Amino acid sequence: MTQVAIPFHFLRGGTSRGAYFRRADLPADRDVLSEVLIKVMGAGNPRNIDGLGGGNAVTTKVAMLSASEDPAADVDYFFAQVAVNEALVDYRPTCGNILIGVGPAAIEMGLVPVTGERTRVRIRAVNTGALIEAVVETPGGRVNYEGDVAIDGVPGTAAPIGLNFLDVVGSGTGSMLPTGKVREEIDGIWVTLIDVAMPMMIARAADFGITCDESQKELDLMNDLFAAMEPRRLEAGRRMGLGDVGKSVTPKIGLIAPPTGDANLKARYFMPWACHPTLAITGSQCLAACALVPGSIAEGIARPIAPAPAIVRFEHPVGTIEVTVDYRLDDGVLDFRSAGVVRTARLIARGEVLVPERLLGAA
Repeated sequence: MTQVAIPFHFLRGGTSRGAYFRRADLPADRDVLSEVLIKVMGAGNPRNIDGLGGGNAVTTKVAMLSASEDPAADVDYFFAQVAVNEALVDYRPTCGNILIGVGPAAIEMGLVPVTGERTRVRIRAVNTGALIEAVVETPGGRVNYEGDVAIDGVPGTAAPIGLNFLDVVGSGTGSMLPTGKVREEIDGIWVTLIDVAMPMMIARAADFGITCDESQKELDLMNDLFAAMEPRRLEAGRRMGLGDVGKSVTPKIGLIAPPTGDANLKARYFMPWACHPTLAITGSQCLAACALVPGSIAEGIARPIAPAPAIVRFEHPVGTIEVTVDYRLDDGVLDFRSAGVVRTARLIARGEVLVPERLLGAA
């Protein structure tokens, strides 16, 4: 079987990792692109044994980058979530963790020039239209990956990358509360259907019989939990105007509980057919907005959030994550303006990944 080489960079971004490509190096046709990405990651096998994937949804992600024609951005970031057990690619969501690696990858690929000790990279998330500014350390004209910032879920420390998210409200549906309700009932469970950075169905953990003290591994083995969540998620997708979401990873699911420590909220984030090992960057923004909306499902269990700019802290399976939010409450209506995080990334490898020539021959 003849194979064709495609240049790529392989980075950890936050608590995810994936392949970063130049969009121009991949097929333009969406169906052919999906076949290529399925082969790249080895989707359709629980171990992804025939590709770069790591047997988990946080390790089967792809970023495709190109110079942006939008005057407000330097780089277009097109995200693809490749499935683990199925030969399936979802282009509907974006990923905040993989986004963390976009600034470094764009500089490494020559899409963005270094501008000093720190380089600002303006990013347009193609999947959602959101604008994000990344601040990357570039001393001596090169990306710095060494530093003293630690994030729960990743061993060691690395250089900080600051992200400021703009225009995240209604990323997938056009509205923060796409049904017009702050909470509603789906098959006997009260939920908040909300869209900030990521469309989500958020519910109280106790209503699904868990405490949010469970580990990722424990939750992933709870078949009854997923059997209870999935039909409600499908109905949530329909109500949010997303159509049939049976093959889509959106809306995601967030289950919340009162914090144990000094955080504002405890959360378990589902992707949606497995528990996230930590908490997604996009999901943390959506959960923060939910905690701020008067009357939402988080009311009464989330610790009060300080006036803006405020740090909202979440407990997740292996630690905590902080999001800085700028917001305003006016007569009980939330104006969610922006969210910022400081995370880390690392370039793990770069080179060429090989795919069957027959796949590209169809492009």
